[in-house]
Amino acid sequence: MKPRTLGSVLDDREALAGFSRARVAIVLTNPNIKDNPIVYVNDAFERVTGYSKTAAIGRNCRFLQGSGTDETDVAKLRQAIEREEDVTVDILNYRASGEPFLNRLIIAPVKSDDGNCHYFIGIQKAMSGRDLDQSTVSLEKKLSALQRRVSKDMSMLIDIVREKSNTMHSEEGFQALARRIECLQLLYEEMSLSDRDAHRQGIPMASYLTRVANAIAHADGKPGVAFTVDCARFDCSLEVALRIGLILSEVLTNAFSHAFSGLDAGTVKLSVTELTEGGCRLVISDDGIGIPRQMQWPSDDTLGGRIVGELVEGLEGTINVNRGAAGTVVIIDVPAGA
Repeated sequence: MKPRTLGSVLDDREALAGFSRARVAIVLTNPNIKDNPIVYVNDAFERVTGYSKTAAIGRNCRFLQGSGTDETDVAKLRQAIEREEDVTVDILNYRASGEPFLNRLIIAPVKSDDGNCHYFIGIQKAMSGRDLDQSTVSLEKKLSALQRRVSKDMSMLIDIVREKSNTMHSEEGFQALARRIECLQLLYEEMSLSDRDAHRQGIPMASYLTRVANAIAHADGKPGVAFTVDCARFDCSLEVALRIGLILSEVLTNAFSHAFSGLDAGTVKLSVTELTEGGCRLVISDDGIGIPRQMQWPSDDTLGGRIVGELVEGLEGTINVNRGAAGTVVIIDVPAGA
């Protein structure tokens, strides 16, 4: 099975240029929960608004409005959300400090293959004097392209989670999605960091996979468990990079979460090499308690296992799990041309 195409309407490099440096905030809201609350914000949202993630999540986006906000703009947003339509508006919002700022806001529904709207994505850009001086059409074009890029990738993730889980609208369903969203953000940031290298034709995998791995180690690691990374330098297409990043996230999370139960120390190692005929090999090893020999992994009984299976199959790759005297070694090969 070939991987689903994730190509955007505009060139990806144009769509994502300056993603981090432009301080573009990304917000996800869930219309399937009462009052369509925020369920995810990226780091740029915290920097732009001054509100922490914990202060924003669970609230409707209207908390950014204030006395100077134009009710016409608010009505335009409300109508578009009710109709599940895209909308762009320049709206006066307020930071946590009370400081007003003009917010270029693009909102769009995120739908799965079944046509249902699972989330709304909001792309926010605080408008500076320089932004106002440049072509409004040019800025809106770039922000709209970013919105389409994120919406397409989010739809792919939602389809995978929805197909593998019956809890899409529950808290468990969203938690199953949240960590995968972080892989998307790291991928977009990697593209923006490398867009100054005009000769690059793909995603620099050493940098991207190291960032994904370190994020997982930071979130799920434990004191006494050492982590080492050794990634060869090579590039991959956006589609392949995204899927490899998601696979790595699943396997590493599983290792940190289960390999050292009852142990105070250990080691997890990640090695990524480029294969002689193209493609790459990921080796994730640990010296923990090991996967029981009678247990199949990745298992169809777990969401993570089912996701890994589909992603590896989509890349026409292979996965081998070796159980040693201590610990587990997982080897994933992705062929050239995946």
